[in-house]
Amino acid sequence: MAQDITNVSVTKDAYECTITVDCAVFGFQEGVLKLLLIQKLAEPFKGFWLLPGGIMQEGKTTEEAVKSVLLNLTGLKNIHQEQVYCYSDVNRHPLKRVITISYYGLINPENHPIIKQKHVSGVEWFRLDELPELGFDHEQLIKDALHLLKSNVEERLILGELLPARFTLTELQDLYEALLDKKLDRRNFRKKVLQKGLLANTGEKKVGAKGGPDLYTFLNN
Repeated sequence: MAQDITNVSVTKDAYECTITVDCAVFGFQEGVLKLLLIQKLAEPFKGFWLLPGGIMQEGKTTEEAVKSVLLNLTGLKNIHQEQVYCYSDVNRHPLKRVITISYYGLINPENHPIIKQKHVSGVEWFRLDELPELGFDHEQLIKDALHLLKSNVEERLILGELLPARFTLTELQDLYEALLDKKLDRRNFRKKVLQKGLLANTGEKKVGAKGGPDLYTFLNN
């Protein structure tokens, strides 16, 4: 992955090359992993669906810029974000030189209502297996964001708001299976995630669930 450049600032002279930020916002709902996309209002790629993104204004860090872009396009704020990659191919934009810094975000859609802003013609959640036609190189940005997300979940259990603050091991396994698109052995999965030492048993049971399963939380919460 590229060097972390979260704290890079941009001078006026650098705007001969436009710097933008894009964010793949993932949501997990009813056992399905979804992606938030916006529909472009103007050319190029008018009417195509894209990741929420925009120009990084002078004096802002990339982290500040992606927060501003998400708020201005979708109404989203205060979400977990991870930097993914820097894309600098000279031909990635048909009209000018554009470098973009990509991020991904993890939310529970029920906790973050989407508010379409005037800069876009649509904002919608899509299943990953039912994505519409995408503009620019955003198909690659999504693939790379999903790859890093899977790696972070498997190695460090970075889940943002994909799960509630207290969850069962079955709910955690359901998320893993949705991310990896495969079934996992129940016993081996539980042994593996508990050995990481990143979960704590709350001592509570999930009300209304068969068998009254234990509820867990992350130790860093």
